[in-house]
Amino acid sequence: MDPLTSLLREVRSCGALFGRNLLEPPWAVRFADEGALTLVTLLRGDGWIVPEGGAAPVRLGPGDVAVVTGPAPFSIADDPCAAFPPLFVVHPDRCTTADGRDIGEDVVLGLRTCGNSEDGPTVLLTASYQATGRVSARLLGALPRVLLVPRDAPDPVLELAAVETGRDAPGQQAVLDRLLDLLLLSALREWFDRPEAGPPGWYRALGDPVAGRALRLIHERPERPWTVDALAAEAGVSRATLARRFTALVGRPPMAYLTDWRLALAADLLARTDATVAAVARQVGYRTPFALSAALKRVHDTRPSELRPSVR
Repeated sequence: MDPLTSLLREVRSCGALFGRNLLEPPWAVRFADEGALTLVTLLRGDGWIVPEGGAAPVRLGPGDVAVVTGPAPFSIADDPCAAFPPLFVVHPDRCTTADGRDIGEDVVLGLRTCGNSEDGPTVLLTASYQATGRVSARLLGALPRVLLVPRDAPDPVLELAAVETGRDAPGQQAVLDRLLDLLLLSALREWFDRPEAGPPGWYRALGDPVAGRALRLIHERPERPWTVDALAAEAGVSRATLARRFTALVGRPPMAYLTDWRLALAADLLARTDATVAAVARQVGYRTPFALSAALKRVHDTRPSELRPSVR
């Protein structure tokens, strides 16, 4: 298992909020749903993603896929400088007009479908969901506010997502969740491979036969009593070679990276499950609950009990 797979397992969609919008210019839609990740694409037409807070607008062409990170509001519009109010505002639990009233039948055009014209030249598809915990934070921290993946050809997965957004068949939510997972993974892989992306060290290191091998072992088997010597033996190099290559590519020494990964896993297990501290400790590679507690206190200045939901 590689780091990207490990991180994406923790941001798997559950209850994805898909929306299809049929639009005639001028138009704008504001998103204030506090989603940790929002996938945006225009199946037809052109538009702009306009983050709030002064960030530069990002142009979106037909077929392009963008991922907007973080809970701060943003808008999508046909004109980034438009001063007119949005057609509607997406909140965590409902959609409203710009002045806070529930949207009416003039905006709702069908199941998960809104807009101002059924025959509009612009088809906007969006999907968002929450991603919480320390493991997912490692992925979100590696992404810009808006990342854009240009597309020159139709994407059959996007076309399928557009069709499924308007359906209400048995298992529909599960289908939409898995489609969002696939779209997100595809977009992130394409973006990380672009020269302007500046991917995190752990992603660049995956292509290295030495550091990449060690990274995969850490993510696949965090519970094993790894040492630099043991990782070097698995990678078929000397201890010094592994330490040098890993640190240069990943940006952290192997044991420091291992500690960070173990504690991120432990924090999420403590927050999301009823497993005992002893069970969590064993699962992430600590022999005793005391050893895990000491590591959490040393690195994050927290205790296992403070990570339980009842404490927050």
